[in-house]
Amino acid sequence: MLVSLTTKRFSAPQSEFAPGPAPFLEWIKVDRLVVDDVYQREIGRRGTINVNQIAEFFDWSKFAPVIVAPVEGGKFAIVDGQHRTTAAMLRGLEEVPCQVVQADRAQQAAAYAAVNGSITKTTAQQLYHAKLAAKDATALALAAVCSAAGVEILRKNLVRSDIKVGQTYAVTALSRCLAIYGRDTLITALQCITQTADGNPGFVRATIVEALCEVLHNVPEWRDSGSVLLTTMDKFKFADAWDQIAAGRDKIFPATAGKLMVEKIRKFLTRRMPPLHDKAA
Repeated sequence: MLVSLTTKRFSAPQSEFAPGPAPFLEWIKVDRLVVDDVYQREIGRRGTINVNQIAEFFDWSKFAPVIVAPVEGGKFAIVDGQHRTTAAMLRGLEEVPCQVVQADRAQQAAAYAAVNGSITKTTAQQLYHAKLAAKDATALALAAVCSAAGVEILRKNLVRSDIKVGQTYAVTALSRCLAIYGRDTLITALQCITQTADGNPGFVRATIVEALCEVLHNVPEWRDSGSVLLTTMDKFKFADAWDQIAAGRDKIFPATAGKLMVEKIRKFLTRRMPPLHDKAA
């Protein structure tokens, strides 16, 4: 049975309606389509599988128009549809249907993040970089924190041995810590990793960062002690603490692992940091 569309069950938006210039549809040659790697993810292993599947079972009825925006040189930047376009090229097709929108780079990046935000193939760090390119306020705030702490949010996965000081995938945890604990606590927590020992490459991890933030938030005297804290944390062995917890990971839940890391850091600082000031004094 065919049913007409209805809006009866929905509430009309109250915000101002400003959708921007209306897009138009056009068949565009694939050699005029480009990808802006400032916000677009590169086609990785899973993406390659997806492209091959689209190409193998190519069917125009399953091919949604590629969303593109005009850029310099008579080219069009793909906002959404890189996989579909690549599959079409594998089939020897020279043109694909495109929805052309008028958008600058920031608007393109924002559109990319909005379109791909609910797709599991797009990682949290890829969305972060897209939002950063779109000048999203939350992404910019996190970028400022990372810059202050010498942290880089990676775009793609690396072999652990290739991860350098300050590099991390833990964008979701960093965003959560920024929202819960604030800028100063997160910067100090990250510096406890990146500015101690050998910089602890590979250990800007969600469990460790969240544990440090919780401990420092609960004892602000430690957080605000500056070089005293970093000198003390210079002796904390992140690798040993991680290995001890990881050894029992098949017996504990992730939340329990976090609590164990909190306890290790708290006990270490309690033993080694100068006595806290008597608040009653």
